[in-house]
Amino acid sequence: MTSMKGYAAVTGAYWAFMLTDGALRMLVLLHFYTLGFSPLQLAWLFVLYEIAGIVTNLSAGWLAARFGLALTLHLGLGLQVVALVALTRLDPAWAVGTSVLYVMLVQGASGVAKDLAKTASKSAVKLLVPEGGLFKWVAALTGSKNAIKGLGFFVGAGLLAGLGFEAALGTMAGVLMAVLIAVLAFLPAGLSGGVKGTKFREVLSSDPRINWLSAARTFLFGARDVWFVVALPIWLSATLAEDGAERAAFLVTGSFMALWVIGYGAMQASTPRLLGKGSVGKALAWAGILAALVAGTAAAHAAIPGQAWPVLVGLMAFGLAFAVNSALHSYLILHFAGAKRVTMDVGFYYMANAAGRLMGTVLSGLCFQLGGLGLSLGVSAAMVLISALALTRIPERPLPA
Repeated sequence: MTSMKGYAAVTGAYWAFMLTDGALRMLVLLHFYTLGFSPLQLAWLFVLYEIAGIVTNLSAGWLAARFGLALTLHLGLGLQVVALVALTRLDPAWAVGTSVLYVMLVQGASGVAKDLAKTASKSAVKLLVPEGGLFKWVAALTGSKNAIKGLGFFVGAGLLAGLGFEAALGTMAGVLMAVLIAVLAFLPAGLSGGVKGTKFREVLSSDPRINWLSAARTFLFGARDVWFVVALPIWLSATLAEDGAERAAFLVTGSFMALWVIGYGAMQASTPRLLGKGSVGKALAWAGILAALVAGTAAAHAAIPGQAWPVLVGLMAFGLAFAVNSALHSYLILHFAGAKRVTMDVGFYYMANAAGRLMGTVLSGLCFQLGGLGLSLGVSAAMVLISALALTRIPERPLPA
């Protein structure tokens, strides 16, 4: 079943979801920072969000295979609306511990929602577009999603400044509810069916190509988040915050993070035009480029530790190479996945992705505390090399564009 209208509907719904996902992260971070939450307390707000991804991706793959992609996408959108509304019920009079626990739980629900929507949307690409255009269309979906999420950082900050916390959440919930209603009306009927006999244990893949690609994905995303989540924002803010210019430092830091994600998404979408065809060999070559870039950034930081510009330039270059790696991985998983179990293979793969993000998040704080940004960048280079080693275990085969 191919349907470009169906692809457009799925893409539009995924865009709307990721815009609220990025905006919600910025809303929560900035709002609770102004309430006096410590950095450690702020980090705890997002831990359950990352943990939820490991379990949810496996469950989402089975759920979509058992009950259909449409229901999985609807559940993801609906749960995000519930999470947004639930955050408006937060009482400022609550004790800090109670507030942290409540927001952790709501963020966990949002993490579940994200992975339901992601698994359904990316699996739908396999069914809705012609096989010959798979690399192009999955890169377009993935790249545009990340650019939209980066835009969400700006939207969240703008809504918080213009409307306040509760009104911003209510606005996003209303928009996403309208999108959910539209998806219910326009999503192709062919995505609604599942296979009733599907067993949960079938989620685990027996295909070594998928297993090794998933291992490579784990360390690829760990290599990003080990510097992206905690180390870089803290280091950059501290480096720039001189002569009492803390607010300007925060603004520059947030802007860089948002622009990094937007640029990363744009590069992902452009990867098919850059490479032509996707293959394991090209993924391995770009992993080598990525390792060299992050190692070079670490060396530049060690040589002139008090300067921000070498790190920012190096990490922007890292982002471009990382985007190519990520786009190749996203194509390969859909190419390797069987048509009858695409949702389960994709769910298993994104479970590995979530595990890498969790590992990177924890190591980001630990490495920065033990050895600063330099150690975080060094561990990142090592993790890219481990990702490349996993790719070498995948047999090279000619792959269509």
